[in-house]
Amino acid sequence: MSSLPAGALIPSQLALMGADEAPDAPALIECRLPIVVPVRAQVVPEAVAGVRDARQWSEDGWSARVVKSDDAEGWAVELRRGGEAEPALVAPWRMAGDSPEPLGASAFNVLVRQASAVLQRQTAQRQAHLHKQVTVRAGEVQWDVTLDIVPDEYDPHALLEAVDESGESAARQRVAADFRLTAAAAKAWIERDFRFSEGD
Repeated sequence: MSSLPAGALIPSQLALMGADEAPDAPALIECRLPIVVPVRAQVVPEAVAGVRDARQWSEDGWSARVVKSDDAEGWAVELRRGGEAEPALVAPWRMAGDSPEPLGASAFNVLVRQASAVLQRQTAQRQAHLHKQVTVRAGEVQWDVTLDIVPDEYDPHALLEAVDESGESAARQRVAADFRLTAAAAKAWIERDFRFSEGD
């Protein structure tokens, strides 16, 4: 029952009478409508921790779900981390007769290991894309020159840095995000006292 404001319904009377009483006998119970009953709001938890079901499994920040494959043939399992929208891993799932095989603790742990390895490879690929390094010799000194790309949505750029043999940073300069770091470019930059010529 929901709560209604006073006056929402036209008040009326409901008289309850005994079956053997005359119609003009006084009512045993008299009610006036509407009856306003306060309703306590129900709190629904956002997620249930530790779900363990044949087709859903959630534990330690990971959640697995068995779903129909995109090609509608067979089943697949999706594994997500921390409620992320995109799954970290989507893999074919085994059948047990006409139904998908139920999830279990050992299968879930294997999936978590596989998804963790995928995320580690993706992180390494991103770091390799955003961080470049070359080692050159210029002016009798061996230099490590690094390029770190800053993928800013509004102002993408990169930072070029030269570190000498003692580990001290000798120069740091902002360059375009698409700057191509090569050994020749790094050596030329050092030999020009960390300046670029026109056209670089």
